[in-house]
Amino acid sequence: MRAGSATRSRPGDAEVRDSLAAHGDDGYHVGHYDLELDYKVGPNRLAARAKISATAARPLTEIRLDLAGFKVGGLTVDGQRARFARRGTKLVVTPPRPLGEGDAFTVEVRYTGNPRPIGGHWGDIGWDELTDGALVASQPIGAPSWFPCNDRPGDKAAYRVTVTTSSAYTVLVTGEEVSRRSRASTTTWVFERREPTATYLMSVQIGRYVERDLPSGVRQRLAVPAGLAAAAGHDFGRQPEMMALFERRFGPYPFGEYVAVVTGDELDDPIEAQGMAIFGANHVDGRRGAERLLAHELAHQWFGNSLTVADWRHIWLNEGFATYAEWLWSEESGGPAAAELAGEAARRIDGLPGEVRIGDPGAAHLFDVRVYQRGALTLQALRERVGDETFFALLRSWAHEHRHGIVTTPEFVAHAERYAGAALGGFFAHWLENAA
Repeated sequence: MRAGSATRSRPGDAEVRDSLAAHGDDGYHVGHYDLELDYKVGPNRLAARAKISATAARPLTEIRLDLAGFKVGGLTVDGQRARFARRGTKLVVTPPRPLGEGDAFTVEVRYTGNPRPIGGHWGDIGWDELTDGALVASQPIGAPSWFPCNDRPGDKAAYRVTVTTSSAYTVLVTGEEVSRRSRASTTTWVFERREPTATYLMSVQIGRYVERDLPSGVRQRLAVPAGLAAAAGHDFGRQPEMMALFERRFGPYPFGEYVAVVTGDELDDPIEAQGMAIFGANHVDGRRGAERLLAHELAHQWFGNSLTVADWRHIWLNEGFATYAEWLWSEESGGPAAAELAGEAARRIDGLPGEVRIGDPGAAHLFDVRVYQRGALTLQALRERVGDETFFALLRSWAHEHRHGIVTTPEFVAHAERYAGAALGGFFAHWLENAA
């Protein structure tokens, strides 16, 4: 689920579409990012180094990286100084020699500045200051607000992230913590994310948090300001049961642990990250008032994070599936059944102004409620068509066969047809191609 502060502006559809298309480059594939971040909370000052190991997918005379803001103090390609230019949010690098298809190369960038979120149609996206700390909320195009990258969801890579900041703060990064060392008044934290990860799913959280483990077969941690700890402990108390349900329905949890972070500030929406989800103080009320959002974000670990869309046209495979997981949790926890919630959703979106094709909603409608709700309605209709046994078998195999991979809508249609033993083109065309 997308998160961010209130939208500042509403550009036209063409501008929104162009801003999305401008990110990323299919001319190369990144295999690994090595990021070293030295962050001062008070002045919001970042001094950083990024080492990007990649392979050319075609002959290249330029390497185009996404980076918003910052002063670039030095840049090398394969250890040799290289020329570069800034063109909007693009860092255009000229390697010392042209690269051929299949050539491996490494770009190292040193940069400094005050990280700022990228503003636009979807709100403020990326690195943002909290009242006391910082967070990263990058979906869909916020990753360049804190590191140079190939910012497209289909280019997943492994990461090593080193963060040095004041020892008064806890640092949480999407990945396994491999070391921590304190020196004078600062602490350096090192995290590794070995599973292939999209740039928008990498996250850094810095705050004054206390941590607790949630009892579960899969390691689950909760990081929260001390003043919210009691209420959050109750609100997240049934998350282990959600994990157990989703493992039954979707297959084994795809990562080593799951970390839920609650900031001291309010957030418009929870933030999705790989192996992590971030909630605002407003999502904690001590009465489990936001429990459906906990289910939604947890489900994204299978659908969105392990299985990542090749490009944003297929976003219903993330948001429709996570919304349907909310309905499954409702069934499990004694609430309304999925069929009842489907009826409510259909009535809710019926007659909404404008039209959206959820199979390709366009950049301006990526996070339209119809993508979420009609996406879930598609899955409920499929469940009713093929029956529970086949439906849940195909969901588990979908998550298993594409674990840590890239997915598209045509692939899911073909997968469903294989399990149904029948052509479903017309069925999916009705739900995904007809405007709602």
